[in-house]
Amino acid sequence: MTIPSQSRRVHLIARPSGEAEVGLFEVVTVDTPTPGPGEVLVANEFISVDPYMFGRMFESPSYADYYGIGEPLAGAAVGYVVESQDSGFAVGDLVVSDLGWRQYACGAASEFTKVDPLPGVSNSVYLGALGTTGMTGYVGLLGAAEFKAGDVVFVSGAAGGVGTLVGQLAKLRGASLVIGSAGSDEKVEMLTNELGYDLAFNYKRTPPRKALRELLDGKGLDVYFDNVGGEHLEAALANMADHGRIALCGVISQYSDERPTGPRNLLLAIWKNLTLRGFLVFHYEHMADQFRAEISQAILDGKFVYRETVANGIDNSPQAFIDMLQGKSEGKMVVRVDS
Repeated sequence: MTIPSQSRRVHLIARPSGEAEVGLFEVVTVDTPTPGPGEVLVANEFISVDPYMFGRMFESPSYADYYGIGEPLAGAAVGYVVESQDSGFAVGDLVVSDLGWRQYACGAASEFTKVDPLPGVSNSVYLGALGTTGMTGYVGLLGAAEFKAGDVVFVSGAAGGVGTLVGQLAKLRGASLVIGSAGSDEKVEMLTNELGYDLAFNYKRTPPRKALRELLDGKGLDVYFDNVGGEHLEAALANMADHGRIALCGVISQYSDERPTGPRNLLLAIWKNLTLRGFLVFHYEHMADQFRAEISQAILDGKFVYRETVANGIDNSPQAFIDMLQGKSEGKMVVRVDS
């Protein structure tokens, strides 16, 4: 392929003071980088936009470095090597990296990992079901929540990239009941008709505590996978079984709150002998091979439904990011770099 002399990437130009907005970003044109010794140049095919990125836009302590103003953002990407100055990579290799939010990624060979295309499956799967998003759901359920066959499971934000995997995995691993929450009737229908959830509810129509009480019909939750926090976490605490386990993955309901609040009924964690465990995906790297083998085989066997929302064009990355935060996507949100 012909490598253009110039390409585009997305910079952060201001820090949020509330919710994310397009004005925080600027799409700039730069000279396409040339790889030096030990480096490769990759044409990104898809880039990922994820909730955790919003936290990195604030200049505050976190588990990951915050983004610099006037600098390109970073995030997962998948693409093809178009020029290589390293013997370990050849032109045409499919690779993943953390050099997203740009058309062309250039860096040391160590920043890229080769992956094999799956027959009949979009390469964007390596940003979702087979990427950090998918592994987050996998290790959160099996590691942090210590899931076991027969468990009753509730997943909040179940129609998102992580949630769509967690519910299916719980069913594949033998859950007795899997319940999900989502923000529209269409997403609720998707959960129960396509993704194997036994029951689901629209939290914008029915308060989570009331919905769970009715759907559980006297049962208690053994596992709660929390992507939302806030009202959902309070509802789960109220409906947990004794010795239940809660995996704290995200609090998307509070990412833009300047003064987020904790659950008001946390005392129930004491009374019910609950385990609440926060986790980060890189704490479970020892499960990476197991994750990729199990989920890739499930996809190839048709036992796992991979849902995603695709935005087209690098210029649309900021809006895709905002849409994802606002719950306007189904499954994993990705951006096709060139459309």
